[in-house]
Amino acid sequence: MAYLDLFLKIVVAQGASDLHIGEGQPPKIRTHGDIMPIRSELISHEDATRMLSEVCGPENWEIFQQHGDLDFAYQMDKDSRFRTNYFKQSNGYAAAFRLIPTKIASLEQLGIPVIVKEFAYLRGGLVLVTGPTGSGKTTTQAALIDFINQNFSKHVVTIEEPIEFVHNNKRSIVTQREVPGDSITFAAALKAAL
Repeated sequence: MAYLDLFLKIVVAQGASDLHIGEGQPPKIRTHGDIMPIRSELISHEDATRMLSEVCGPENWEIFQQHGDLDFAYQMDKDSRFRTNYFKQSNGYAAAFRLIPTKIASLEQLGIPVIVKEFAYLRGGLVLVTGPTGSGKTTTQAALIDFINQNFSKHVVTIEEPIEFVHNNKRSIVTQREVPGDSITFAAALKAAL
């Protein structure tokens, strides 16, 4: 088990949405919008380096070292997957881990307008889901793809950074491509999808 998993298990156990790690700060979780420390001890440079390098692997660690930020999905165990963002800040390394729900909610459960379901009936083309951070873009996209996957025989291609919700093929084929792992850029992945 990775050292970082000790903190991520607290996120899951307490029903939190996020874990925030930063050098010179205590680890913090976000629960119902409130951020609170989970211990008083500050994270040292050595602890931050150990935690972050351990879960992303040597190749991603090198990318982070070169570029100063890194996005990927971390699968802690079979039931816990996190959208992960590493970044450098003025006082050292920092990271945010957002818990990704394991069950994809339906469009109805999300309260999405019925008109959105009409996208599922498109015979081809490009659908963009846009909005500000935290507005539900990924969750909406996952629900729409799951609706298509359950009800139609189609081929759906997603291009993501990182892949958050994992779709198993049901009636449709869902091809999920991750940038930069599966394709070097969004443009290259989009060109290949056409």
